[in-house]
Amino acid sequence: MCAARGLTIPLRDIDDRDRILSILGTQPTLTGAHTVTVVKNYTKRPRKWSVGDFVRYFNARYKALGGILRQRKELQGATAIARVKEKRGRESVSIIGMVVDKRETKNKYVVLTLEDPTGRIEVWVSPNRETSETVKEVVNDEVIGVVGQTSDDRIFANAIIFPDVPQTHEIKKGVTDAYVAFVGDVEVGSKLFMREEFEKVVLWLSGQAGTQEQRDIAERVGYVVFIGDLVHGIGVYPGQAEDSDIHDIKEQYREFARYVKMIPERIQVILIPGNHDAGRLQEPQLPIYEDFAADLYAMPNVHPLSNPCYVTIAKTATHPGFDLLLYHGYSLVYYATNVQSVKDAGGMKAMHEVMKLYLRKRHLAPTHGSNTYVPDPEEDPLVIDSVPDFLVTGHVHDVAYVNYRGVTVINCGCWNDVSDEQIRRGLEPQPGKLPIVNLRTRELRIMNFYTEERRKAVQAKREATG
Repeated sequence: MCAARGLTIPLRDIDDRDRILSILGTQPTLTGAHTVTVVKNYTKRPRKWSVGDFVRYFNARYKALGGILRQRKELQGATAIARVKEKRGRESVSIIGMVVDKRETKNKYVVLTLEDPTGRIEVWVSPNRETSETVKEVVNDEVIGVVGQTSDDRIFANAIIFPDVPQTHEIKKGVTDAYVAFVGDVEVGSKLFMREEFEKVVLWLSGQAGTQEQRDIAERVGYVVFIGDLVHGIGVYPGQAEDSDIHDIKEQYREFARYVKMIPERIQVILIPGNHDAGRLQEPQLPIYEDFAADLYAMPNVHPLSNPCYVTIAKTATHPGFDLLLYHGYSLVYYATNVQSVKDAGGMKAMHEVMKLYLRKRHLAPTHGSNTYVPDPEEDPLVIDSVPDFLVTGHVHDVAYVNYRGVTVINCGCWNDVSDEQIRRGLEPQPGKLPIVNLRTRELRIMNFYTEERRKAVQAKREATG
């Protein structure tokens, strides 16, 4: 995992909400030069989709990921499946195909059905080879490469190759001590929204809280990224109204915008929607609708973008900047509970393993059913066609982080207190945790705004429920 140091913000003497807001309201505007370049921001308007659109969508995925795989030395001479099926006897071959099916025989062979534009073929994976571990990670509808030998219209696999991040990809570092802070699910409008703790985050960003070291860091924060579920939403799940203290969606966004406006204008704010936000659930999700959140669009330092999106920050004349791939993470739960290799690593408590899976697949939700998606006939917007410096998600309220082949992988926590339902389900959210990264060193720290009093109350609830 990345190096991480905990930074607990002292909460004494700043727990008066009115005093917090009065300090923030009189704070002078700070200036600074922090750049945000939008690389990919999905804004295509909704329309009616046809069966043909789905076909073209998956063909676009195959073409994009197939192109990445063909850069691998082992697959540069990959053969079309139709031609492989014409071969007789045992020959060494390589193919690139989309996984249509995965099953296991009585003899513990795993059989993959792969498809390319020319046809389908079965790939048999022996339980006695190294590929038996690799195949645990294979999921339906992803695009992979296979190297093996033909035999009776099938291939016996010697190697399974994922698009993956190249091993030569090195971690990029900056030239100044600028920081970026990543904020998980805030869900303003929920009864469980940790108002005081979140206000203290804004107070810290404004240089009004923390030790001298922590205030020095706040002065160097150039970017704050909100990774979706900005508000609690309306009608997201049955009975949600009972869990809400703001029942109008526009009012929820107005309240969220009020907090954002408190952040110094020198800091660039990037935000994307999540499944609780207003708008369609199909991914890519469009940026927050301006008519719901006009206050956000009126702020010059705020960048409302789609989910997912690519942005480049801290780019200068002498430095290429850092590429951020931001994705709220709706598919995280599916892969944590359905992929054996992730389940073996801890499942729902190993979100960094799911995110590494995304990078190996070079896709944010390859399996049909892992999310609700837009079947764009021109492209698959969830393909990770260029390797980011940061991959950041949220959604599951659990802090996780790791460095994978030069990519800093972060799953953010949340700003909602732990609910009774989460306790009953055995979940362990990590509220009040703020990941920050120094762009010069790429050191990751977790700032803890969760009070000891709250922690004790949650622990008492857990003990009471057994």
